Parts: sequence; C-alpha cells; structure tokens
Amino acid sequence: MAAVAGAALVVAAAPGRPPEPVGAGRAPNGPDAAVTLLVGRALDEGDGGIAARCAVEGFRDGLCTGWRQQHVRATAGGAGSVLRGSAARDADGAVRTVVLPTNPGGPLEIALAEPGQLTDVSVHDGHGRYVGGELAAKSRRWTNTEPLRAGELYTVRVGAQDAAGTPVGVTMAFRTAPATDEGRLTVAFGPRPGTYGVGQIVTAALSRPVPAADRTSRARVERALQVTSEPAVEGSWYWVDDSTLHYRPRTYWPAHAEVRVSSGLDGVEVGDHDYGGPSDPLEFTIGDRIEAITDSAAHKMTVRRNGRIIRTIPVTTGKAGFRTRSGIKVVLRKEYQVRMRGDTVGIKPGTSEFYDLPVFYATRVTWSGEYVHAAPWSVGAQGEENVSHGCTGMSTADAAWFFQTVREGDVVEVVNSGGERMAPFDNGFGDWNLDWRTWQAGSALTDTHVPAAALPATSSRTPSRLRPLT
Repeated sequence: MAAVAGAALVVAAAPGRPPEPVGAGRAPNGPDAAVTLLVGRALDEGDGGIAARCAVEGFRDGLCTGWRQQHVRATAGGAGSVLRGSAARDADGAVRTVVLPTNPGGPLEIALAEPGQLTDVSVHDGHGRYVGGELAAKSRRWTNTEPLRAGELYTVRVGAQDAAGTPVGVTMAFRTAPATDEGRLTVAFGPRPGTYGVGQIVTAALSRPVPAADRTSRARVERALQVTSEPAVEGSWYWVDDSTLHYRPRTYWPAHAEVRVSSGLDGVEVGDHDYGGPSDPLEFTIGDRIEAITDSAAHKMTVRRNGRIIRTIPVTTGKAGFRTRSGIKVVLRKEYQVRMRGDTVGIKPGTSEFYDLPVFYATRVTWSGEYVHAAPWSVGAQGEENVSHGCTGMSTADAAWFFQTVREGDVVEVVNSGGERMAPFDNGFGDWNLDWRTWQAGSALTDTHVPAAALPATSSRTPSRLRPLT
C-alpha cells in the first residue's frame, strides 16, 4: 500500500455548539466533562524511508509500524488532543510537528476508553464526500466501511456522552499523502459538450485496461464514475470491454435534460499500489425527443417530435440479400456529401450490384456505412418496394429535411426489415437493443462477490452519520 501521512487539527465544539478556544470549555454545572477516545490507524510498514525518518526524529520504538492507537480527549467545550506525531526541532531550533505515515487501506477506528457512548460520528474529505462507517453494539466503537483516498484532507467529528450523560465532542483532521503520478488511471468521457438527442450514450475510455477477472478494481472504477441529470433518471454503466464503459438511462433521456459526468477516481486505490488520477468532467444537454421509426414492410418512415408526428416519408430499404439491420440505432454524424462504393460492403466492381455514387444529405447510423440519405434514382420505388443495398433512401427534399431536423443522439429505429439485429456495441450505438436487465448485468456493481466496504465513498450530499442506540 502507499503511505498516507496523517496531520491534524482540533478546534470544534460538541455537536450543535459554537467553537471555543482550546483550553476553554467548562461544563455549565460543574467541572469539565470529558471522555477519552481511542483513535486507531494502521501505519505503513512498506516505506523504509518513512520508517527511517520516524526513528531519526525521535519517535519511540515501534511507533512507525503496525497499529497506532492515540488517546484523544473529547470535552464539553470541544477541546482535546490532535491526530499528530510529536514535536521535533530543526537545526535552527524551530519546532515543527512530525506526521505519522498511515496505510489508506487499513481501518480507521474510534472507540471509547471509559464509560459513556458515541452519539455522532462523521468523516468526510475536502470535497464533501462522506466515508461510510459502522457503529458497534452499545455505541462504543465506530469503524469505517469505505476506504480512504490518497491525497485528501479528512475531517473527523465525534460527538459522545460521558457516564453522566453530558455531551462532549472533538474535531480532528488528517491529510493523506498524494499517490505517485506514474501509471495513474484516468478516464476520457464522451460525447463532446453540446446538445444531443434522447438516445445519446455516455462513453468512458480508461487510460489502461481493467480486466474482467479483477472484480474489485472494476467495481471501484465504476463506483467512481458519476452521471447525474436534471431531471434525475435511473441509469447504469456497462463494461463494453476492459477499457471502455457505456452509460445509458433505463429509457431514453428526458427531452431538455441537463447531464453532468464526472470522475471521482482521483486518489482511489484501484488495485494494489495503483491509484486513480484526475479527469476532466463533461456536461451536455438533451434537445427535443426526435424519433424516426422506419417500417420496411410499409415502406415509410414516421418522424415524431416530443411524441407528435411531424412528417411521414416514403422510403425504400434493403432488398433481399442486403436487408437493412433491424432495431434501434442512434445518429452518429451528418455528412452533406458521401461517396458510396459497393466494394466497401463486399460488392465486387463489374458485377451487376456494384455502385459508385455521390450521395447527399447522408445521416450516418452505423460505422459500417448504413445511412439515411437522398436517393433520387429510386424515387419510383420509395413507398412501394425495397431496392437499396441496406441504407434507407428517400427523395432529395425529404432527405434534406431529415438532415436538418435530426442531430447526433436522435433515435432511428427500423422494424419489419427481415435484416439482422443491430449489434449493441461494435457498429455504432446499438445499446438500446439490450433490455434493462441485460444492461444491468454488464455493471460491475451488481457483482455480489465485491463487498460494499471495498468501494470508495462518492456522495457529496448525505453524510454517513450514526446515532446512539436507545
């Protein structure tokens, strides 16, 4: 494990009380109330440099190895000890505080050393993410149930009661050392910022692969990749391969939703001696709900905006031997002019099926070359029969209107074509062709072999606070 250096501070009153200076804090009806807490951390044993430095600076034997437990006084005024090392002097005589190396993968424990009970424990980092914890029976011991992150300042607030029931409290803090930059796992999100259709898929490209066999690392990575929207939706990540994830809601995005994607990987231990690094967030918006449904048997496309039909277009789709793929596709891009050649889809030059044509108003829906486009040469067949080599053809006027109406991420669905089903991932965004249960099965967070305690905290809104048993 990488070392975590603990520093500390104190200055908080008991919960609900204003801060008071250290040394103040007399109970209103008698002598100072106080409870001794035992704060335990696992120290790093793998960094010889840190251990040697501890010895040089005068720590007693054994202080820099194994389990370190410190006594902290929680008082009615909030004054108490701090999570720090000991005082040492520089060559010029200046006093400084020496911090202790702490193992981020080890437990953080807070317990009572005398009669009383813990009433409120919270631990959060500088980004407002609270660390989950568990309170033992009789409210006398708290242990973290989520791992800490490297490179974070953690604030620990403890409220307790002494044997007489008097409230006491203390605030402590410690800073974890940053992870080394070498090999840190980062992520690049897609699409680019902009406005997209309701079928747009969020992509996450990892800087290096995370094998499927490493279940815990995959779950940690996925837990740290956050997608939020306004309005909120139910959604999930799917591991497409070892270095690519896709995110989609259960159903299409709501029209005009605001979507934000961010990574909380920075400082998260992904594997042994392996940490996540910083990544740029992404924000994009969703436009109107545009859906184009092509019924190949009826030879027509019906286009809806926000549920209302705005145009019905005569079309022709793939003929026998070249049937158009069925299922849901998503607009990938729009290309005003494309040169289409039969040899790009396996048709040999010189054969009767070969073609080499300039095509206008081409809206791409697969990477292999399926488009919705202008096909003036087949106007007589449009609305009557299917004569194309797999694309959806229409008149130039209709194709221009379609080109101007749709945007990337809009939904294009084909039914009754007799063609093979659109693949989920390897030829564009066919993600919507997976039912919700199958989609969820592609998430590492559904793996029951990964304990919740192995996953990092992500919430910036809800503290993991614990109340006493009654």
